[in-house]
Amino acid sequence: MHKISKRSVSSLLRNGAVRHRSAAAPISAFNLSNWGQAGEVDTKPRWYSVVPTSGISVSSKLINIKSEFPLGIRYESTAAASESSDPPSEKYEYQAEVSRLMDLIVNSLYSNKEVFLRELISNASDALDKLRFLSVTNSELIKDEVDLDIRIQADKDNGIITITDSGIGMTREELVDCLGTIAQSGTAKFLKALKESKDAGADSNLIGQFGVGFYSAFLVSDRVVVSTKSPKSDKQYVWEGEANSSSFTIREETDPVNLLPRGTRLTLHLKHDEKPFAHPERIQRLVKNYSQFVSFPIYTWQEKGFTKEVEVDEDPAEVKKDEQQDVNPEEKKKKKTKTVVEKYWDWELTNDTQPIWLRNSKEVSTEEYNDFYKNTFNQYLEPLASSHFTTEGEVEFRSILYVPSVAPYEKDDIANPKTKNIRLYVKRVFISDDFDGELFPRYLSFVKGVVDSNDLPLNVSREILQESRIVRIMKRRLVRKTFEMIRRLSDSEKREDYEKFWDNFGKHIKLGCIEDRDNHKYLGPLLRFFSSQSEEEMISLDEYIQNMKPEQKNIYYIAAESVSSAKNTPFLEKLREKDLEVLFLVDPIDEVAITNLKSYSEKEFVDITKEDLDLGGEKDEVEEKKIKEEFGQTCDWIKKQLGDKVSKVQVSQRLSTSPCVLVSGKFGWSANMERLMKAQAVGNSSSLEFMRGRRIFEINPEHPIIRTLDNAYRNSPNDEEALRAIDLLYDTALVSSGFTPEKPAELGGKIYEMMDMALSGKWGSDRTRINEFQQEAATNPGTAEAEVIEPAEAEIVEPAEAGSQK
Repeated sequence: MHKISKRSVSSLLRNGAVRHRSAAAPISAFNLSNWGQAGEVDTKPRWYSVVPTSGISVSSKLINIKSEFPLGIRYESTAAASESSDPPSEKYEYQAEVSRLMDLIVNSLYSNKEVFLRELISNASDALDKLRFLSVTNSELIKDEVDLDIRIQADKDNGIITITDSGIGMTREELVDCLGTIAQSGTAKFLKALKESKDAGADSNLIGQFGVGFYSAFLVSDRVVVSTKSPKSDKQYVWEGEANSSSFTIREETDPVNLLPRGTRLTLHLKHDEKPFAHPERIQRLVKNYSQFVSFPIYTWQEKGFTKEVEVDEDPAEVKKDEQQDVNPEEKKKKKTKTVVEKYWDWELTNDTQPIWLRNSKEVSTEEYNDFYKNTFNQYLEPLASSHFTTEGEVEFRSILYVPSVAPYEKDDIANPKTKNIRLYVKRVFISDDFDGELFPRYLSFVKGVVDSNDLPLNVSREILQESRIVRIMKRRLVRKTFEMIRRLSDSEKREDYEKFWDNFGKHIKLGCIEDRDNHKYLGPLLRFFSSQSEEEMISLDEYIQNMKPEQKNIYYIAAESVSSAKNTPFLEKLREKDLEVLFLVDPIDEVAITNLKSYSEKEFVDITKEDLDLGGEKDEVEEKKIKEEFGQTCDWIKKQLGDKVSKVQVSQRLSTSPCVLVSGKFGWSANMERLMKAQAVGNSSSLEFMRGRRIFEINPEHPIIRTLDNAYRNSPNDEEALRAIDLLYDTALVSSGFTPEKPAELGGKIYEMMDMALSGKWGSDRTRINEFQQEAATNPGTAEAEVIEPAEAEIVEPAEAGSQK
């Protein structure tokens, strides 16, 4: 008989043994030494199968098969304890080098040392909030009738800052629990107790969250002393700790001078390099920046002064002089005085500005909004518009947004997302104003405002807004509210207000058309442009659509350097005849913005300088076909002369008075875009050549010049003057269509030559005589020079006689 071990069973199953499962047996029947003793009960159910194979006999006594166990069915085993392959485990707790951990908390969590005051004031505010909440059910806690406030005193000579609050204070046990245990938040524990009680959610103004804010005091201090008195205890205790130390001390306060009626006093002994923080003016500035809107009054110890008149001791020399001059006795009785400033120290309320975003918008006046804007953002002009709103649902926050009345001095740098225009608060405590597109896209970086939320995804230092779905939702809602605010401004009766906005921030809106495709439907109504029917006043796209002809399907535009060049372009000729309005895009960013916008109110934007222009309306297809057939060979003749300068020559449908025009390809750059790209400092010549695209030369068959060239083709297609005329026609079309000639000097020579031909024989000049002089000058320079001068003097004609010539 063989004893079957666990390993043997597994081996049999792996090696393809006969797959007959015997009745499952209790593991005690196998008498395996490593599987526990018989009679022990394994708390974890196990399944085993006995697989008979050749050469192995299994005793029914050992297996202990019971008749009620049918073969081929698995049953739960009552195997005894664990297998020998799993050694016993021991439980350990993490160890930490406290001094090193404190160094990491202090110097790694906070990038800006001045936030220590924000953290400590937030702790003091929480202590006051807890007292106010608990006093509702236990009035004995505030029997001392001490005002609920925070007071900060700075001693710049000794480098000491003292922060005192009249809050709930701490007992000895709470000192050990809260300050002696790193990363344990007393506020978080208090909130947890509230949630478990019936009063859950009764107080949402508590700020603390992570339990490390107190240790930010060691950013600037080498020693911190905490003296605290809780109304729950008759004794006052003092906690004292030093930077880079792994221990702290707690003792009972026995000095009557230092006793507190209630609350906590923090005394910070600053490091030598951080003593400038102890200046009262700097403390006041930090409080106004970070804790301006804390719900309790914050007083700072400030030096003040008042003027008074004091008597001046008389100079004996002046007294003797007055006696000699026999001064009036009454004047002698009047003692001389001077004005001096008397200095003294007193408490001054620092956070006097109220967080108006917490109030109902219906209760806040326009004057209050404007005053808040000026005080918060240090502005002297009133904003153009404001929006006060509260959002609820997945993300809850309150906000006030403003549109400034003027752009900053560096308004040309519209691509810079690094602005300090949005101030983020968490429970009225300032967190940051240094954002890189987390809350607003860069094209809306001009918007100023405050955002206050109770549950933002911040890191432990509360300085960095972490990327999350909540932040994306906030950004989307802030952007939508901004669009609504600007739209109200555009729809207001004061048209000059929106004109002022557009002058200052129009480029930002156009930049949004390029960067933010998701919000095109909000950006489109805000755009403003000049047009062929409104050259002095900008119009909106909605106004353009209202002026459209019934048969007009598209919104026409032309990009040019100025309104003057746009309105004089030959591309407008046929559209003017049909009274079709054309938008003038005269800002360098306009064409890119419109190209990205593509359409508005289901109307496509169409560049009238591109090929395949469709002006709508009824067409005489028979007449068009006839004209194309008539001038088809002339077009081919012109194309042969121009060569690769143009992709093709065709009869134009957009000209009425000009002989020709140069049209851009459908997918290439326009003349205006080509001009802008050439002006770029980092322009790439290879990409410029590629994107320039093809050019199409369009001719006006009704123009006399084109008719003359048509006759030239039919009668003398190789005539040099006709071919030179084609080249000159192309160069002039290049200029009139907005392109830059590649060889300006060559174009100038052609123009001078044509002027010479046109002016010859006019105003008394004799072309034949001039030619003779030129020939004679070539053979005999000396004689010819004298003869050239002589006829010139003899043939001078007065203006009156010249006018009488035919």
